[in-house]
Amino acid sequence: MRPDICVIMPTIREFECLRSYFQNAREHDFDLDRLHIVLVTEDFCSTAEMQSLLDDADVDGEVFDGTRRRQWFEEHEIAEYTHLIPEASHAQTSFGLLYMWANDFTYGLFIDDDTLPHLEFDYFGTHLNNLGYEGEIDCVSSNSNWVNVLYQNVEDHGLYPRGYPYTAMGESITAETRYVDDVVASQGLWTNVPDLDAVRILMDGDLQGQAQTRTTASDFTGTFATAPDQYLTVCSMNLAFKREVIPAFYQLPMDDNEWDVGRFDDIWSGVFLKRAADVLDKQILTGGPLCEHNKAPRPTFDDLANEAPGLELNEYLWQIIDDVGTDGDSYAEVFAAMADVLADGDWSMYNNGAFLNHVGAYMRDWLDCLAELDSIRRPLPADD
Repeated sequence: MRPDICVIMPTIREFECLRSYFQNAREHDFDLDRLHIVLVTEDFCSTAEMQSLLDDADVDGEVFDGTRRRQWFEEHEIAEYTHLIPEASHAQTSFGLLYMWANDFTYGLFIDDDTLPHLEFDYFGTHLNNLGYEGEIDCVSSNSNWVNVLYQNVEDHGLYPRGYPYTAMGESITAETRYVDDVVASQGLWTNVPDLDAVRILMDGDLQGQAQTRTTASDFTGTFATAPDQYLTVCSMNLAFKREVIPAFYQLPMDDNEWDVGRFDDIWSGVFLKRAADVLDKQILTGGPLCEHNKAPRPTFDDLANEAPGLELNEYLWQIIDDVGTDGDSYAEVFAAMADVLADGDWSMYNNGAFLNHVGAYMRDWLDCLAELDSIRRPLPADD
């Protein structure tokens, strides 16, 4: 069987967690031949050990450090677009999206290297079932136009995830049953260490970048959809998606920029994806499968330093693009409309507002790069 699922993991140290995901697949009779693993790493890491893990597990895949990424760009005649992938940043997951686009994969799956699957879930199977789901489901909205993906037990834990605007807090949630029939993304949530920003971690009394408040499986009561014209935080640690969304799912150029904006790559890409999905009448599901998030201790103030330059922009980005691209007929058209608004706007009223112009320019380059790959796309070799 030719692989139809591209699993993308950015990693510099904890790639051994893949063994648990492979074991989960075997225990739930999920066919590992469907997976192709793309490990995105750095030149200083042991790529040979990473490749050996894949070979020992008999799972298809490749390892791309910085040198191999540059070679890949050159081989595909798109070397002028290497700037799209920032150095030493979680946003390097965008390389995996380009790899997917250049090859014949139907689905993509982001996994972070500090996670483990819950044994009771058929991890891969649940994500694919979500992407193929047609039927009635709880559809959630709020009076602030934002849905807290941790809303199901928020009365007990009081948590809001990384990237949730502070001005959208204190919302009133409404859930009603609706029919969905075109799900394009499946966001699995996380137990143990919640995905919080540094300010919220500090408010929770933790100086080690984690959080004193932890989540358990009992905090989540089921999978839900986010209503049209509502936004949600999209975290890429446990996320499956259909190939079609890639033009509107660029993981933004964080960390390696003159404004030092970081930590919002997946959050902002999720905002853009949700806007495109709403225009095109698609849905995003959130809930299962759960993963266990084992974030390593690190100084909370380091995360705060990375997040602070973009905190104000995060409050306003969704409002800037909220009515953009209404007439778009494709992900690329909606994304291009958002790119134009950001690239050409005057954002001097915000701290680091010029970063939005920078993001818009990179979004345009992203679409141009995908178009170049379309012109020379080389499918994976056929099975012998």
